[in-house]
Amino acid sequence: MHVLILGGTTEARRLAELLAAGPLPVPRVTTSLAGRVSAPRTPPGEVRVGGFGGAGGLAAWLREHTVDLLVDATHPFAGTITGNAAHAAATAGVPLLVLRRPGWRRAEGDLWHDAGSLAEAAALLPALAARRVFLTTGRMGLAAFAPLTDPWFLVRSVDAPGEPAPPRMEVLLDRGPFTLAGERELLRRHRIDVLVTKDSGGAATAPKLTAAREAGLPVIVVRRPPVPGGVPVVTEPEAAARWVTETPAGGRPHR
Repeated sequence: MHVLILGGTTEARRLAELLAAGPLPVPRVTTSLAGRVSAPRTPPGEVRVGGFGGAGGLAAWLREHTVDLLVDATHPFAGTITGNAAHAAATAGVPLLVLRRPGWRRAEGDLWHDAGSLAEAAALLPALAARRVFLTTGRMGLAAFAPLTDPWFLVRSVDAPGEPAPPRMEVLLDRGPFTLAGERELLRRHRIDVLVTKDSGGAATAPKLTAAREAGLPVIVVRRPPVPGGVPVVTEPEAAARWVTETPAGGRPHR
């Protein structure tokens, strides 16, 4: 039995731990990391770093390495990877599961503005009269905000962003989980008046939403890309681990 996890998230690492130490340990688990973070937290089992060369390259890798089951546990906004995984799994005849943490839910008092993309989020900022923006969309998407010359941006990311980027910005290198007290202080110290975030979900970065609600700040929330139709989705690593132990690989049950 060989399971390939497309990882890079807390949920992917937890799934690898469950498969390695569960009541029915999986003989071989490989986690694939994109390599976009300089010092990733590596899971147990085998680890590979880097892309596959699109859907065709992933399908070839699945065949070459005799992968029985594929779990896409990438970031909720890794839409290209998820699409490639669906195509590659269908091509190679490998069952696919998507593991996605639940999205955030709007609470009473939230001043959320939905955006379908980073470009839409950037277009909303002038209408909100944004002057000091807390941007938590990751280092890869700053190009959408680069044309905005009036607002000042506080950009938080794990690694330093590159160009293009907004001309007026400060970079804060940090990795969650973040505390509510810390997020309150950050908004106060930097005099933030708008928060921009992706709907990443999870508890590690959710305190910024509570802090923004308490401060009465508008929040632009970028919606997730959809999961390809027909692909099963679970929201917890434990459910993904059960799927692995219960799903026949190539028609062969492995209990």
